[in-house]
Amino acid sequence: MEQKQNMTEASPRDRGRSGTVDFDFTTRAAPDAVRGRGARSNAVGRYESEQRLTVDDGWGGPEEWQGQGRAIRTQVSVDSSRSIIARNTSPDLGFDRSINPYRGCEHGCIYCFARPSHAYLGLSPGLDFETRLFMKPEAARLLEAELHRPGYDCRTIAMGTNTDPYQPLEREHGITRSVLQVLQRFNHPVGIVTKSDLIRRDIDILSDMATRGLAKVAVSVTTLDAGLARRMEPRAATPRKRLDAVRALSDAGIPVGVLAAPMIPSLNEPELERILEASREAGATEAGYIMLRLPLEIADLFGEWLEDEVPNRAARIMKLVREMRGGRAYDARFGLRMVGTGPYAALVAKRFRVATARLGLNARRLRLDPSQFAVPPAPGDQLRLL
Repeated sequence: MEQKQNMTEASPRDRGRSGTVDFDFTTRAAPDAVRGRGARSNAVGRYESEQRLTVDDGWGGPEEWQGQGRAIRTQVSVDSSRSIIARNTSPDLGFDRSINPYRGCEHGCIYCFARPSHAYLGLSPGLDFETRLFMKPEAARLLEAELHRPGYDCRTIAMGTNTDPYQPLEREHGITRSVLQVLQRFNHPVGIVTKSDLIRRDIDILSDMATRGLAKVAVSVTTLDAGLARRMEPRAATPRKRLDAVRALSDAGIPVGVLAAPMIPSLNEPELERILEASREAGATEAGYIMLRLPLEIADLFGEWLEDEVPNRAARIMKLVREMRGGRAYDARFGLRMVGTGPYAALVAKRFRVATARLGLNARRLRLDPSQFAVPPAPGDQLRLL
């Protein structure tokens, strides 16, 4: 059963009494509910005045819930946004605009830095983020309208910066493909980050754009251990499929890199060199890494996951995280939030530099060409004389 309490009251993990019955308050979901999901709980977002709590009233707890058909199903709603290009001024990012065809992400990566964005919708950054999704079916139309605006200043559009544009929803709805078709017609450069091999479906568009210096891809490879990937990123492609996607993109002439992110100390971080080596062998020419980031609600969500999945290493992992974040779970300062500080972070940075130099990665970074941008003629328009 569920009860509500004011957010200013005691921690949801505290115990309380009501009459003669003891209640065990928790935000954790039943075991069957989280099967195949990343998060273990579904606490409401930071902007809500009340906290939803699961209550074990003695009539059947988590053990009794197993096998009772309580698995949380994915729900998809239509996002009614009236614009599609999001802009930022962050000095840590190599782009100033992006497109996200979906809100929320069914991949369910427990570490995902985008989880807190679901709180803006009045939803939980926990299970809601990976089960209550929003799609933008008008994305291509909205994009075309924005690109037609007089004075539009063309710069590379990034995709995959908040949620994965090739998450499972894309297989059915094809919104990402429709956006790429618009960018292809306008000769507009695009950079994509994904951890899905579904991107291979769009090689026809991306290879055409790549011949004109208009497209590049980064595939996120966090681990080569399929078992660990299954637990960290339950509905994302396996490591082997991601490397296969790197190879297919490279063979098609599409510039492709690898993003080893996030590197979680003492968990997948020891694999850094092996990830870079496997990616280089598959055809990657560029590489990057990001240390684990735990802003806002993610710190608690990740802590719950550690307790369940690697309880014997949870304390050490969080100790190392805090050492790299000035004693806190997260340091949001520009210039530091992606790489961390301190001896451990410095060692990882040095390992990355040595490995990329040895493998010939990042010897030349491709810059996409925005100068080719042109609004295509509409039917009936007079053609220009050359």
